[in-house]
Amino acid sequence: MAKESMKAREVKRARMGARYAEKRAALKKAGDYLALDKLPKNASPIRQHNRCKLTGRPRGYMRTFGISRNVFRKLALDGKIPGVTKASW
Repeated sequence: MAKESMKAREVKRARMGARYAEKRAALKKAGDYLALDKLPKNASPIRQHNRCKLTGRPRGYMRTFGISRNVFRKLALDGKIPGVTKASW
C-alpha cells in the first residue's frame, strides 16, 4: 500500500496538469520556451505516473483496468473481473 502522501501528490500533479494544459499547448505552438520554462514543473504531463486505483502501487500498472498486476490477479481469481478467466492448456 502506497503512502497517502504519494497518492495525494499524484492527484495534485494531475489537477495541475489539467489546469495548465491549454496554456502549455499555446506556448508550445508559439515556440515560447522561456515562458514555458516558467510554468510549474508539476504542470508538465510527463511528471504524472500511473498508480493503482486501489493500492497506489506505481509499478506493474495495467492501463486497461487501472490497477496493478497484484490486485488484478487477486480480483481475477475471485471472479470479480468479468470476462477474465485463468488460462489453462
